[in-house]
Amino acid sequence: MNVRKMPLEELELLSYTDIAYELLKLDKKPKTTPMLFGEVCKLLEISEDNMMEMIGDFYTTLTTDKRFLLLDGAEWDLRESHSVKVVIEDDEEDETSEEESSEDEISEEIEDEAVTPDVDNYDGTDDDMDDLEDLAIVTEEEMDE
Repeated sequence: MNVRKMPLEELELLSYTDIAYELLKLDKKPKTTPMLFGEVCKLLEISEDNMMEMIGDFYTTLTTDKRFLLLDGAEWDLRESHSVKVVIEDDEEDETSEEESSEDEISEEIEDEAVTPDVDNYDGTDDDMDDLEDLAIVTEEEMDE
């Protein structure tokens, strides 16, 4: 669909991001936010004053729309125009000295002891409940007195 040839009535039914998507698709080159939104506003016959008021919302909408990609040069392009390149670097084996590895093992043991509950000493009795029998429930009004 060529948004540049569409009548104004049809363009007004589209969102700003849909128009921007079609413009980037037609031109096949990245554009800055002001350039892209300027073209959208020109097609929709929006004044420059109104454009300046709405450009922040347009930028926010582009950042949340998964179809768009912000490039390093602060230009917007379509995500579909860029492929993802996965680079896996195979570093040489990280050689750690015996001292470093033994220190790691000791610290892991200490952490494990700190978070492990004392299950061995549990005898199944409710000694903790006996401590709570002497407690009383106090309302807010009684506390204010």
